[in-house]
Amino acid sequence: MHGHFVASVRAHPDRIALRVGPRTWTYDEMHRTALSWASALVDAVGGRPTTVGVLAARGEVAYIGILAAMYAGAAAMPLNVEFPAARTDAMLRAADTALVLVDDQGARILEQLTDHPPVVHAGSINTGGVNTGKHAESGESTPAGNGPAENPGATAPFEPWYVEPDDRAYIMFTSGSTGRPKGVPISHRNGEHFLRCVRDLYDFGPQDVFSQTVDITFDPLIFDLFCAWSAGACVAHVPGLGYTDLPALVNELGITVWFSAPSTISVVRRTRRLTDAAMPGLRWSFFAGEALMEHDAADWQRAAPESTVVNLYGPTEVTMNVTVHKWRATDVPHPEAHGGVPMGRLHPGMRAMLLDAEGNRHPERGELCVTGPQMFAGYLDPADDAGRFLDLDGERWYRTGDLVTTAPGGTLLYSGRLDHQVQIRGVRVEIPEVEWALRRCSGVDEAVVVAVPAGNSHALHAYYTGAATERGPVVEELGKLLPRAAIPRVLKQVARFPLNANGKIDRKALAAEAAREAGRDASR
Repeated sequence: MHGHFVASVRAHPDRIALRVGPRTWTYDEMHRTALSWASALVDAVGGRPTTVGVLAARGEVAYIGILAAMYAGAAAMPLNVEFPAARTDAMLRAADTALVLVDDQGARILEQLTDHPPVVHAGSINTGGVNTGKHAESGESTPAGNGPAENPGATAPFEPWYVEPDDRAYIMFTSGSTGRPKGVPISHRNGEHFLRCVRDLYDFGPQDVFSQTVDITFDPLIFDLFCAWSAGACVAHVPGLGYTDLPALVNELGITVWFSAPSTISVVRRTRRLTDAAMPGLRWSFFAGEALMEHDAADWQRAAPESTVVNLYGPTEVTMNVTVHKWRATDVPHPEAHGGVPMGRLHPGMRAMLLDAEGNRHPERGELCVTGPQMFAGYLDPADDAGRFLDLDGERWYRTGDLVTTAPGGTLLYSGRLDHQVQIRGVRVEIPEVEWALRRCSGVDEAVVVAVPAGNSHALHAYYTGAATERGPVVEELGKLLPRAAIPRVLKQVARFPLNANGKIDRKALAAEAAREAGRDASR
């Protein structure tokens, strides 16, 4: 994967590759810095490291550190400085991490651990003396035989380490939204296929500026960095405070390619900055990580009229995303999508099938299973593979846990997760359908519904934003759209939804709140 960056160094050495605040790095400057850091990483363990943790705040150390880890021939493993030290320690152990590249924040976290891998502090590395006279060919790793510099602080012929297609490029840990976080290793072969699909689908070029908004432990980071760098474009760090007037910041930075979770649209809408033509320079707007709703896509499109709004879908396990839908205002909403934008169609080379509740293939509806060159080989802990794969007719398929419907013409529609389908008083209730119905009620803007165990059944707790304050009128409208069993027991107005580290609505936090409320009610 890092060969794409090296190819852009050759083609555009003086173009800006990275912008963080007022500081910019050209491709050549970043390349030299990454080589110096890679040399130091190799020197620290006396050879090629297996996995390099990158424990740094979102910024230049994190971005260049991921590239440097790949240059060193290692799997780059981004780590979140906001996570508890114990959680970081568990991830380091799970990946059998060879060493950790840190900034000041990362160093302070490791000080809390009694035992951790060797540490290389980015600020202590001399970046002035690496000979960069040779570069890898476009899209390829450098030839075999390149080894570590004996003295990484001096002039040394260090080149990016040779890697095989099935070597690990990076490791991400799942967010834990469906259980214990699992380590997901992605190979260079997986990433290379993804980047080829991106190249064929979009017209990215050196003139583009990509936003970087997500935490480094959320895999859209890979899209931000490597799609930009493979096109010779610039990556622009978007600070959290930028959301106070996001359109102004987008215009100031000259961002042409935007990527975030759909929740960002609601955040910007609340600031009253999502106005017509507020972001005229955007060419592409990508959303992933949770369902993109039709009304959100329409509002963003009006604010960025020259931009193509794209809905992406794909679990971490299948390398960033595997389906694409380019949204248009003229699209006819499909009732099975419950107000959501379609998932779209698969990347070339990827294949899908749907499984019904009995585990049989179904032509129209069921759990989405995928296979193809973007599918990972398995979790870091082989025990986590149980139940996640299906072997059928000599092929291995990944079970996503997502319910999908096939619309006429083959477009895939997201219908929710398997664990978002519950039985209430003998009635099967799909939570996305309840959320869709709530959003249709007067005075309701956004809605999130969670299920709480109640005896042998479940109770639905709904949280919503908007002007509606009385339960009665909302329930009356819901009664026209849903069976009685699907009407939430609790309706609660909130000013905003909690977001997790990835910028997605934190359903786990809302479920925990609902459980506490249910417990208080039961004790009365």
